[in-house]
Amino acid sequence: MKEERFLELLGRRISDIRRTKNVKQSELARRCEFGNASMSRIESGKANITILNLGKIADALQIEMKEFFQ
Repeated sequence: MKEERFLELLGRRISDIRRTKNVKQSELARRCEFGNASMSRIESGKANITILNLGKIADALQIEMKEFFQ
């Protein structure tokens, strides 16, 4: 799988989980101590985030990181 496609799918998964939990994108950004623009780039697949930042997102959504890949 190409890197761009992987990041797009990961971002979409983050967005889907966030919406399921009724969390606004700006609220998730605040919980993770990210800027709103950074969170938008992550969810749109335009940012190659670190595993540590993915962990922050998982913690903020109260899920295990493996859920992003299911």
